[in-house]
Amino acid sequence: MLYDAYLSAAAVVTEWSGFSVFCRLLLAVLVGTVIGFNRGWNNKGAGIKTHTLVCIGAATSMILAEYVFHQFPDARADMNRIGAQVISGVGFLGVGTIIVTGRNQVRGLTTAAGLWASACIGLMAGIGFLTGTLFALLFVLFTFFVLDKVDTQMHRRSRNFDLYVEFDDIVAVRKLLKTLTAWDTSYSDFLLTKGETSVAATFTLKVGEPNRKEYYIDAIQNLDGVAFVFEV
Repeated sequence: MLYDAYLSAAAVVTEWSGFSVFCRLLLAVLVGTVIGFNRGWNNKGAGIKTHTLVCIGAATSMILAEYVFHQFPDARADMNRIGAQVISGVGFLGVGTIIVTGRNQVRGLTTAAGLWASACIGLMAGIGFLTGTLFALLFVLFTFFVLDKVDTQMHRRSRNFDLYVEFDDIVAVRKLLKTLTAWDTSYSDFLLTKGETSVAATFTLKVGEPNRKEYYIDAIQNLDGVAFVFEV
């Protein structure tokens, strides 16, 4: 039964039709969401939106290549060459939007992925593939408006989160580490930065129960020698 359903689904996505294009993009959204959920739940830099947008962009580029093959079978020139250069070129543009703040916080991943996906969709529009353009736009909007809320809720309920903490002196750092060891928590990726007048640290904290971020942040803020706490 399941194998027959798999064969039917495989036949639908491999044929060339408007419905097949929709199913391929839907499959890309599902794959990106599943992978992004795993990375986001473990508090990694790229979450649901970033993985989904990249997956949509990659699927769009392959669909466009097949569209060119079907629509212009007698074309002597390699019509995909310019499109390939656009895709790689916009990738460099997207990298320029990714920054790492002074608190070791990565910003701009979703913006970069959105730029790349927009370039792929723009290639579809430029060659006149209206069906693919509209379907791809639909799934990108779904990513921004629906999966954004899923991503936010997932981060709120995750047991892993990153903290940036500023201390009055190095003694306060030792007190924090002893306190974390005594609590029902574990920490990793502890990075200590010493300035002229203060000491700061960034680390990943894993708590025993979900939905208790605010409790631990407030508890750390109230420790002696802790000047500032910020979730990154």
